Amino acid sequence: MKNDKNYITPKGLKRLFDEQEYLIKVLRPETTKVVTWAASLGDRSENADYQYSKKKLREIDRRLRFLAKRIDNAVSVDPLEIDSQKVQFGATVTLENEEGETKTFSVVGIDETDTKKFYISWRSPIGSALIGKEKNDEVLVRTPLGEVEYSISHIEYKVIEMEEWKCV
Repeated sequence: MKNDKNYITPKGLKRLFDEQEYLIKVLRPETTKVVTWAASLGDRSENADYQYSKKKLREIDRRLRFLAKRIDNAVSVDPLEIDSQKVQFGATVTLENEEGETKTFSVVGIDETDTKKFYISWRSPIGSALIGKEKNDEVLVRTPLGEVEYSISHIEYKVIEMEEWKCV
């Protein structure tokens, strides 16, 4: 099995731990109680509460295994500790296209991607095109609409704000 490093910001890693803790301490015990109660009612083959709760328990366990792997492979990278003129994981990069329009992206981990906030994965087409580049470098990005050329106008390393994990 491939052991890929999961680069992530400290706040992103905290979100993974928070979700894991909620599943272990709250949701799984609650679901286990429902399974136990439903099983005590008798015939499990036609017991919708039992079947639904067992399915939910399997989904929780699957998510816990996924989170455990992501956390085990996590490499926490604090953007504030990076001192580089090149784009690396954790960089906030301002790009300018040929028309002079600018877009600012933060290069984050796979688990932190949020297109609404312009948080892009370092493995995404834009993220991987930016890694290793410097200010004023030209970057060619392949998009569904074709190739777009950008110039890097600014690179900085700052705190990348993340919302705290919330039970949905």
